[in-house]
Parts: sequence; structure tokens; C-alpha cells
Amino acid sequence: MSNLEIKDAKGKKVGSHEVSKTITEFKPVEAVIHRTVVAEMANKRQGTQSAKTRSETRGGGKKPYKQKKTGNARQGTTRAPHYAHGGMALAVKPRSYEKHVNRKERRAAIVGALSMQIDAGNVQIADAIVFADAKTKTAVDFLKAFGVADAKRILVVLPAYDETTYKCFRNLPNVVVKTAPSSEEGAKTDVFSTRDLMIAGRILVAKEAMAKIEEVWAK
Repeated sequence: MSNLEIKDAKGKKVGSHEVSKTITEFKPVEAVIHRTVVAEMANKRQGTQSAKTRSETRGGGKKPYKQKKTGNARQGTTRAPHYAHGGMALAVKPRSYEKHVNRKERRAAIVGALSMQIDAGNVQIADAIVFADAKTKTAVDFLKAFGVADAKRILVVLPAYDETTYKCFRNLPNVVVKTAPSSEEGAKTDVFSTRDLMIAGRILVAKEAMAKIEEVWAK
């Protein structure tokens, strides 16, 4: 098992957390992680793009010039794809990009990505990530106390959705705020994905959030 220090808002050690053996000793499978990330990105696509074919483009009903004796190739409409303002050849139409990943693969990808980040030393645990007022300065001071303020991308994981905390971080372009998974019915969550873990340079997890992660993913 791996012990991670628990720090307060000032960056001082207040305890330690022994990460579940299920997570720390899990062997990541790159193919599963890749397939899961591709599916997550594909499932976010709306698939509403639509272009007009030559039959859907308005106009072009009249033959632009006579069939013969012009020296030019015969043309039947000015709405053919090679004309300006013509329809598109092989026009894109609304479609679903959804990809399916089964539950075991998704769990393996999440746990594998988290295990990799812990091994790399990119995960830190905070005693609590709660702010009284919605001030960006408070969030910046908090990140500086953990020494991650200059990281290219920071993932902050809360035990549950908190609007004040979200507002503190939302003006920071390098910070993404997510929540831990919850087994409580009706709980408001915005759970992190495998991609969120993989692209994060530093990860700050609240102590309660880590307990929920282990409860759900480390069974």
C-alpha cells in the first residue's frame, strides 16, 4: 500500500492516508485506458452537423447553358458540387458517435489511471477543500500552499458538488473541478473521467473524496 500525506489549507501535514491496495497494486492496461478515453470523447460529441447535398440546395433548376456547341463540358445544374454555392459531395449528416465500454473496462481504466498518477507522485490529499467565500484569491493561495499553482492542468476532486468552491476555481484556466463518485441516491455529482485523470498534471483530492473513490472503485 501507499501512504499519502494529508495537508491542511496552509500546506502543513496533519495526517496520512493509506491508499487501498486494490488501487496501488493494480496493473494498468494501456489498451483499455485508450479505448475508454476514446469512448468518453466520442460520447461527448453531439453529432448534429449537417451539410446540404445538391438535391437540397436551393436553385439550379435551369440548365446553365445548352448541351452542345459551347466547347465546354455539359452541365445540368449550377448546384453541382464543383460549382460555387453548389451542394456538398458526400455531405455530412446527423449521426451518433456513441461508443460502448462495459462496466469492468471502465473500472479498470479509472483505477489504472489513478494508480499511474499515484505512482508518479502527482496525487495529493487535502484535509478539506471548502471555502467560506467565493474568491479566486483564496483558491490561488490554496494551490500555492500545495505547490501546484503553476501546474499546466490541475484536477480538484471534491466529495460532493459545492457551488462556492466551484466559483473559487472557475476563473483559473488550468483548474478543473470534479466530484468523487457517490453511492447515495439523488446526490449531485460531476464525476471525473479517465481522461480527466490522464491529462491532469497534478491532482488534489479531498480526504472525504478519496474515501468515496475507494468505496466505489476499490471494491
